[in-house]
Amino acid sequence: MNTLLEHIIVEPDSPAEACVIWFHGLGADGNDFAPIVPQLALPKTLPVRFIFPHAPVIPVSINGGYPMPAWFDITSLTPELEIDEKGLGAAITAAHDLIRAQINKGIPPNRIVLAGFSQGGAMALSAALAYPDILAGVIALSTFILPAQLANISAHRLPIYMAHGIMDDVIPMALGEQTRQLLNQQGFEVCWDVYSMGHEVCKNEIESISTWLQGHLVAVQTV
Repeated sequence: MNTLLEHIIVEPDSPAEACVIWFHGLGADGNDFAPIVPQLALPKTLPVRFIFPHAPVIPVSINGGYPMPAWFDITSLTPELEIDEKGLGAAITAAHDLIRAQINKGIPPNRIVLAGFSQGGAMALSAALAYPDILAGVIALSTFILPAQLANISAHRLPIYMAHGIMDDVIPMALGEQTRQLLNQQGFEVCWDVYSMGHEVCKNEIESISTWLQGHLVAVQTV
C-alpha cells in the first residue's frame, strides 16, 4: 500500500461532494494556502474538501543545494527549463495517489480539481495532464510546465485556469505565456488572467478562482 504525502484537510460544513488538492510552492508547506479556503467564499451548496499536501525536504540546485520542501529539484528557470524529470515523475505518482485516495472516499475524478502555485502549479498541471481519467480541471498560478511533459499526456482535454503577475521576478511571465501557448496548441481550454503583481496571489485573483471553481464544478455536477 502506498504511503500518502502528509497533508492538511479542510472539510466543508456538509459532506464533501468535490475536492481540490492544492500544491504549495518551493520552500513552503501545506499551511501556505490553507487560509485561502474561507477567502474563496464558496457557497454552502457546493461543499468542497480541500487537501493541502506537504512536499518532502530535498536539496534544491537553484538555491545552492540548500535542503527545503520541494516537489522536485530545479536547476534553471530559463525558458529552456532545467529540472529533475525523475523527481517530477515521482511527485506525479504521489499526486495520483492522493487523487485515488479521494476517489476511494467517494469523490469521482470529474469532481476533483488539482491546484498549485509556482512549483506546485507545475505539479498540478503535470499530474492532471498525465492522469488517465478526466478530472474537473486545473488551477495553475504563477507557474510553468516542462514541454517534455506534454509528450505523455492523456487523451482528455480538461479545463485549465492560469494566472500570472506581470511583475513576477521568480517565475517570469514569459514562462507562463509559453506554458499557455503550449497548452493551447495541444487543444486545452485555458482561461488566462494577468494581474499587476509580483510572485504572489492577489484578492482579485482569489475572486476569479472562486468564480472558476463554482462554474466548473457545478457544470460537471449537472452533466
